Amino acid sequence: MKHLSLTIVLTLAAVAVAQTPTPPVPGQPAPTGRPPIRAKTQEEYQAYQAAVSSQTPEAMEKAANDFSTKFANSDLRVLLYRAVMQSYQKAGDSDGMLNAGLKILSIDKDDPEALIGVAEVQEEHTSVTDLDRAQRMDEAVANAQHALTTIDSDLTIPSGVPTDKVEAYKRYLRATALAIVGTIQYKREQYPEAEATLRKAIDADSSTPDAVVILRLALALDQEKKYPEALQQAQRAVELTQEATDVGKMARTERDRLLVQTGGNPPANTQPPTSSPQNPAAPPH
Repeated sequence: MKHLSLTIVLTLAAVAVAQTPTPPVPGQPAPTGRPPIRAKTQEEYQAYQAAVSSQTPEAMEKAANDFSTKFANSDLRVLLYRAVMQSYQKAGDSDGMLNAGLKILSIDKDDPEALIGVAEVQEEHTSVTDLDRAQRMDEAVANAQHALTTIDSDLTIPSGVPTDKVEAYKRYLRATALAIVGTIQYKREQYPEAEATLRKAIDADSSTPDAVVILRLALALDQEKKYPEALQQAQRAVELTQEATDVGKMARTERDRLLVQTGGNPPANTQPPTSSPQNPAAPPH
């Protein structure tokens, strides 16, 4: 699943903060409804700058913890732990990302970025052998659905970001939250529900289609035996991917299988499988 938008917004936040000569820390009261996040003192602001400039996720988390101890009522704690969450995400550390997201939610239970970050880790990193799998999937769905209700009211954006970029980011968040729910429905073999939710995810951010979500939709349609529609989505996923990538390979395999299933002709030099697709433990990420 795409992760670029969290990076973009947090980078913008870091740039905006670095360029701010006075204690206020950027926030965007409109169009999200959240008031600007501000430092109460110059000392608090300087401590925030030092913490967010840490070079590693672990160092940033320690700095955020120290900051939270010293400034226990600071609104900047959410921004710091959001930066920690993004830093762990870039490093591919799902446990660190999850823990940072949970710290954000302990401060602000309605933060949509943390809700989606936590839900994404819960969905992607829960195995079929985990004893608490059902609980984690339920929690992921609840977090994603909660985020859908708070994106407009509780999203904090750096000041100075153009409205069109704010709206584009909100579309991304909605699409991501819906994709998480749709993926879990697919894993639970709730194929009609998965189809409907994944279509909503694609429509929510139609200007930047995500090949992974489109492939998931193709797989859900395939399981429903809606082969022509599945083929259409699989072909679209093929067109959005490179053949050498994992998602590209899966998209082409599914496309070729559906060509046979619908009586079409697969590309030359391929031998697509003719059996029904398995319901994978984890659809492509």
